[in-house]
Amino acid sequence: MTRLGDRLIRRIAEAGPISIADYMTACLHDPEDGYYATRPALGDRGDFITAPLVSQMFGELIGLWAAEVWRGMGAPPAFTLAEFGPGDGTMMADMLRAGRAAPGFAEAAEVWLVETSEPLIALQAKALRDRRLRWAAALDELPDDRPLIAVGNEFLDCLPIQQAVKTPDGWRRRCVGLGAGELTFVEGPRIGPADDVEPGLILERSLPLEAFGRALGARLARGSGAALFIDYGYPAPAYGDTLQAVRRHRREPPLANPGEADLTAWVNFPDFMSAAVEGGVVAEPLESQADFLRRMGLRERSRALSRLNPLAIDRLRRQRRRLEADSEMGRSFKVSALRSPSLSLP
Repeated sequence: MTRLGDRLIRRIAEAGPISIADYMTACLHDPEDGYYATRPALGDRGDFITAPLVSQMFGELIGLWAAEVWRGMGAPPAFTLAEFGPGDGTMMADMLRAGRAAPGFAEAAEVWLVETSEPLIALQAKALRDRRLRWAAALDELPDDRPLIAVGNEFLDCLPIQQAVKTPDGWRRRCVGLGAGELTFVEGPRIGPADDVEPGLILERSLPLEAFGRALGARLARGSGAALFIDYGYPAPAYGDTLQAVRRHRREPPLANPGEADLTAWVNFPDFMSAAVEGGVVAEPLESQADFLRRMGLRERSRALSRLNPLAIDRLRRQRRRLEADSEMGRSFKVSALRSPSLSLP
């Protein structure tokens, strides 16, 4: 068991089972042993790879989307360009490079990176060393006096979830407890009456996801702006246990190595978008990553890069497939776009 795991075992032995949300928060953000606080490892040699690390085309197309939003806002001379969960800074670097296609965009952008991981902040500073950067720990730390364009790739999946399991006598909170001295899932307090749902089914909900959606919606509604969030998730409400741990590009049991694996859950996009609409924005129809990237010009960009570097044709084809194929990221990843009521999106 990991050092964080031993600490969690002692905590549960003394105070009782903890919620899955508390477990996720500890695994990801514990200041001494949490994954993002101490050892995030991205890329081929790390624990997992994200779309911006698959291909420069991904960040470039997001950058073109942002530039078109900026022009649609009337090309304001100053605006906030914020990325939530910016990883190692690759996507923002690609966005800004592509954004040069819109004269004045990069100069007008005040770049904010919403990040709490000190190791990742160091990587972001290195990747974007030619830009003046600002960091924030949360949405409410961003400037509120200018238009906002916000983006996030694989940010929402890290927000903690709660789980409820259907039992013969009703719904009960699913918690992390102890069995034979080891971490295990246990049934917690009863939180709902008996109904016709089959026993054993699991229902997930993320209160932080909904709170973030409402706050983001309110922020965009107060001024002009738009947001684009890309993640794997549900297109409609569904039952199921989606809590997963990934280490060295392999999935492992979520309770196996606390603090040493990335821990995520599938995003409930209907809940996120409904919360944002409550905040005051318009939510565009949810679409797949494949459809969005094709609409933004993925295949045209791939052909253009192939003409510039014929020796890279096979590599570019593999990258494009990874981004758009149904068996890869193309269908499981969804794109949610939000806008202030007065704005139209590209």
